[in-house]
Amino acid sequence: MSIDAIIRQTADRVVSRVAAAIARQVGDLVQEGLERELATGTRSRPRAARRPRTEITRWVADSRARRVPNFVIEATGLDTKKRIVAKYGPGPGRTSRGA
Repeated sequence: MSIDAIIRQTADRVVSRVAAAIARQVGDLVQEGLERELATGTRSRPRAARRPRTEITRWVADSRARRVPNFVIEATGLDTKKRIVAKYGPGPGRTSRGA
């Protein structure tokens, strides 16, 4: 046997033993984490708190608005931002670009 073959064979044995030990350790850590989460009955990360819904009483047509609220549609009879801006102009301090 050549020196390269002996080194390769020895390295393969060491790598297989180390890989098996790492796999066992990771498996144990995962099992401990799962048992801890199941014991507490809670999620590991709390949900973000939502802002409470409030009634919208004022709306300004600008380029960042995603939709037109129902009360604006009912009050104006117009259903798109472009139509509202064309009739009433952009909101205070806004340009007509992007509306």
